[in-house]
Amino acid sequence: MKKTDFKQTECAARLASVEDAMYVLGGKWKLRIITALVTGHYRFNELQRVITGISARVLSAELKSLELNGLVKREVKADRTPAVVEYLPTEYGMTVKEVVSVLGNWGLTHKQRITGKYATPVIKKVS
Repeated sequence: MKKTDFKQTECAARLASVEDAMYVLGGKWKLRIITALVTGHYRFNELQRVITGISARVLSAELKSLELNGLVKREVKADRTPAVVEYLPTEYGMTVKEVVSVLGNWGLTHKQRITGKYATPVIKKVS
């Protein structure tokens, strides 16, 4: 096998992996929802408030999709009055936390170039 064959094979494998990840995490809202969930926002209305611009209908559909893909677990606490519904990241969903952190840090680092504005908050590396 030639060295270039290996590089092409490795590149094709990485592209396939990125495609798989984008299938599950792609779209305008999924990474934003996961970011909110891993930072402690669990209730529907709380998620809708913290994720600017998302409608209730879209949030509901995206949460169902994330639940179907095993990233989010819907938990109904019927022992409370009224019943409380929370959306919690699963163990599998928490594996995205580092990716979201790195992506967020990249966005902060390059905010001026991307938007023409300076970044204000500083996100520390997730442990």
